[in-house]
Amino acid sequence: MISQIFILSTKGDHLIYKDYNIIMKPFRGEESKDSINGFYEMVTALSGDQPPVVMVNSGFLGELMSGLHFIHARQGGLYWVASTKTNPSPFTIIEFLNRLAALTKDYCGSLSEKSVRMNFALIYELLDEMVDFGYIQTTSTDILKNFIQTEAVSSKPFSLFDLSNVGLFGAETQQSKVAPSVAASRPIMSSRGEQGGKNEIFVDVIERLSVVIGSKGVLMKADIQGEIRIKCFLPTCSEMRIGLNEELSIGKSQLKGYSSAVRVDECRFHQAVKLDEFDTFRILKVCPSQGEQTVMQYQLCDELPCAPPFQLFPSVEKDYVNSYITTIVLYLCCSTALNVSITVPVPKGSTSMSQELSSPDQTAELQPKNKALLWEIPRFPGGAQLSALFKVDVPGLSSASLLEVGPVSMSFELPKQTCTGLQIRFLRLSPTQTGLSQRWVRYVTHSDSYTIRI
Repeated sequence: MISQIFILSTKGDHLIYKDYNIIMKPFRGEESKDSINGFYEMVTALSGDQPPVVMVNSGFLGELMSGLHFIHARQGGLYWVASTKTNPSPFTIIEFLNRLAALTKDYCGSLSEKSVRMNFALIYELLDEMVDFGYIQTTSTDILKNFIQTEAVSSKPFSLFDLSNVGLFGAETQQSKVAPSVAASRPIMSSRGEQGGKNEIFVDVIERLSVVIGSKGVLMKADIQGEIRIKCFLPTCSEMRIGLNEELSIGKSQLKGYSSAVRVDECRFHQAVKLDEFDTFRILKVCPSQGEQTVMQYQLCDELPCAPPFQLFPSVEKDYVNSYITTIVLYLCCSTALNVSITVPVPKGSTSMSQELSSPDQTAELQPKNKALLWEIPRFPGGAQLSALFKVDVPGLSSASLLEVGPVSMSFELPKQTCTGLQIRFLRLSPTQTGLSQRWVRYVTHSDSYTIRI
């Protein structure tokens, strides 16, 4: 039984607040609206970036709210919170909050503080249909679309030239056509006659790469977490068939065919996916509902089928009494990288920095509070080699201080490729859609943790 649901910004601003105590006040005398501020005080009082998902007030907020449970999820830079004094399953509440965030993204087009502020009436309507008297009723998009009447307000105008936000969906098709990066960042329910009402379906193959490379360039750790997501804007679709690599093998002992196999250690599927053709033909069958859902998750541990995307050659040497020079040579082994960021720890007490960068579009800055040097490259062409030289001033620099330099960490995005080699062979809809329907497929690899030791 949920007592309250509220959404907060990272600054503690109240964006959405729904109190189910008002309806049931004669039966449940529970917490007041002050619990919102109380939750934020508890979160900010904790050390670390990730507070516990479930927190219990044991006198921190006073006797009136003693024993109050807060269950929250962090999505889109916002806190999605439910409070209760009863003892419900926390996993049920967490799943509900994640579904609420996903539905908000589906109906509003994007998930951010701005989109929530602009669509507060729509979100309240969603909550009215999803929760009744504190009890969860439904989180199904197919059921909710029959009752939701409020139209979403787009938080960002459509632009063919805005390619700066390289987000999910908005993909390259198998026919080498490219959709705008914001093509799928629109509400699933659009006004008639608008461009956003086109019949489209987007499929993303997304991989997150975790790599540790030793000081001598030896690969020490490599893990890949991947998933296949779909976002459907089709009014009706009885079944969709997704064909994966025929040579895909699952587990180290399983091999298929005689060609170079694409291998993953394990995979999980959405409960709606039919697997009767998967073992033989590597075909997933699913009946997609409007909105976004993950149909498959997979992972590959302790192995990288391809070469690491970046080769980095750092060097550190003492210059004068109170300064040292760091030289970094960076080489990209794949086609193109976007939003590349290199972070190099610096000794405590670093005061200033001068740099020499190999191209004018790059930027670098010293962040004394974080004891780090940040080098950013918006676009890195494939096969290119970039270099940077940094001179950092450190009063009282010693040989021991130089040991604080490193390891180097990187974040980046690799469009149009996957490290495992997983590919979509075909994407077929049944029955055939009347009128023009477009199918988009995109591959993207993100860095989850990419570390190079010096």
